Amino acid sequence: QVQLVESGGGLVQAGGSLRLSCAASGGIFGTYVMAWFRQAPGKEREFVAAVSRSGGSFYYGDSVKGRFTISRDNAKNTVYLQMNSLKPEDTADYYCAADAKGRFDTFAHTYDYWGQGTQVTVSS
Repeated sequence: QVQLVESGGGLVQAGGSLRLSCAASGGIFGTYVMAWFRQAPGKEREFVAAVSRSGGSFYYGDSVKGRFTISRDNAKNTVYLQMNSLKPEDTADYYCAADAKGRFDTFAHTYDYWGQGTQVTVSS
């Protein structure tokens, strides 16, 4: 069983930055595709970014391209999300997810493991 624990959320002003971390345990981290999703109140869960098992390939949702960067450190079993130029519409709960089958996908239902989420609030 894989456990994912997110950290780094908080309150930030528009234009500011935050770095989210997701620490994994209980599995072979390097075999998972890792992703970040977010969910705002009253909205569906939205794909944010994904990174391949090696960390060499990335995919971003249109709303965060050019502002967010996903990365991973397989030696530390951790995936990161660097968020720059934050906007009020980025306010959401951010979730880390792992795909044990190694698929590079943007659909939430394909991911096998999820963290509990960390809240990000961007004030205007």
